[in-house]
Amino acid sequence: MTTTSGTAKVTLPADNQILITREFDAPRRLVWRAVTEPELIKRWWAGDRGTVTSAEVDLRVGGRWRYVMTANAGFEVAFHGEYREITAPERLVNTEAFEGIPDPDENAALCTATLTEKDGRTYFEVLVEHRNQAGRDAHINSGMEAGMQESYDKLEKVAASLA
Repeated sequence: MTTTSGTAKVTLPADNQILITREFDAPRRLVWRAVTEPELIKRWWAGDRGTVTSAEVDLRVGGRWRYVMTANAGFEVAFHGEYREITAPERLVNTEAFEGIPDPDENAALCTATLTEKDGRTYFEVLVEHRNQAGRDAHINSGMEAGMQESYDKLEKVAASLA
């Protein structure tokens, strides 16, 4: 396995957008499983920052999802959303609301994940579209990138372990 630790790239293509790209050393079908199956999500989503205590997934258009973690510092962090489009194993569109802010559903982002495979490796792209620049900037300034790098490193290990 060629390690790709910490290699997710974050760019800002528009004033309300965050684009995350990363290559995983695992086939697309296994990365898809790792991002859609609750027991697998629990193994990677918190990165090294805590423990996932709940991962609920109703994987259908209109279905809802919710992930909860207890951070190492003892506080709880939760996100939820609704699936808008599902084309397994190549495209997943959902809302994402951080429950730690006022009116999380009113301030939810729209996330479009695209998975493509080449030579047994998965190219993963997530476009996060916020309602406005303030929402995007708050997301970027939350420290999300360091946590995301950890989570994606673990996601790669989980997906590869399924082979």
